[in-house]
Amino acid sequence: MLVTGGAGFIGSHLVDRLISTGHIVSVIDDLSTGKLANIEGHLRSGKVHFVKGDIRDTELTRKTLQDVNVVFHLAAITSVPFSVQNPTLTTDVNVEGTLNLLTSSVQEKVGKFVFVSSCAVYGEPKYLPVNENHPAQPISPYAESKLTAEKTCQTFHKKQLLQSIIFRLFNVYGPRQGMNEYSGVITRFFENCKHNLPLTMYGDGSQTRDFIHVYDVADTILNSSTQKAAEGQIFNLGFGKPTTIQELAHAISKIYGKPDNIARSPPRPGDIKHSYADISKAQQLLDYSPKYLLKEGLQTLKDEFTE
Repeated sequence: MLVTGGAGFIGSHLVDRLISTGHIVSVIDDLSTGKLANIEGHLRSGKVHFVKGDIRDTELTRKTLQDVNVVFHLAAITSVPFSVQNPTLTTDVNVEGTLNLLTSSVQEKVGKFVFVSSCAVYGEPKYLPVNENHPAQPISPYAESKLTAEKTCQTFHKKQLLQSIIFRLFNVYGPRQGMNEYSGVITRFFENCKHNLPLTMYGDGSQTRDFIHVYDVADTILNSSTQKAAEGQIFNLGFGKPTTIQELAHAISKIYGKPDNIARSPPRPGDIKHSYADISKAQQLLDYSPKYLLKEGLQTLKDEFTE
């Protein structure tokens, strides 16, 4: 098994699952956002073969793909703001890097390619909940690059070069997500709550998102690799329920036993107002059933944001 981006937030949890189920695992990560600390225990035990490198490097990918039967491809530039500032680099890494991995996988006779995409490909929803047949109307270079990479995976599948499975992730959260200038709303709220700072909302806080715990995501991605019904399919991965940003702020404040401390800023241009997933396809074909309610899932982050 090969996990690209395996030292990152979601990838490292997938590595955990693979190791716990007895798989031999290799990881490619350039560590631009991933951290070796996320897989440190596996490195010490010798259970993970780690390669620091770029997924656009053909020689490196072919060498690492030798004797690999499944590729889980999570390596990408994932920040929307960064992609707006660096559209060419984003396309090069996310599209050309994926193409290189697909081509190398065929050459090294890999059997299956699981690609982790994003709900960002849908753009502003025309209806809710969003199902996999919703028109794809990306509104950022990041989203456009993910959609193009999806189509490339589908082309390889249709030509019977490589079995592919595609997941469109909604708002994933959980341990190891980390803080940086592009952090998501949950980590920003936790960090502010920890330091007794107000939780900043853009607009009135009525925006909705579909928050799915990383444990549920990692389990489902791993399980899909052994299910025939998943091959050639695109699946939404969310909880299937909308949560307002106001509700999220209240839930995180409650974890710390603090009253809501809200600061409001004007709505950000380009922000999607409402979004949540129709997960019925994954339920039917993958027996998907997310286990972590938001209240329980948020508790798993508290140790990383202790006062």
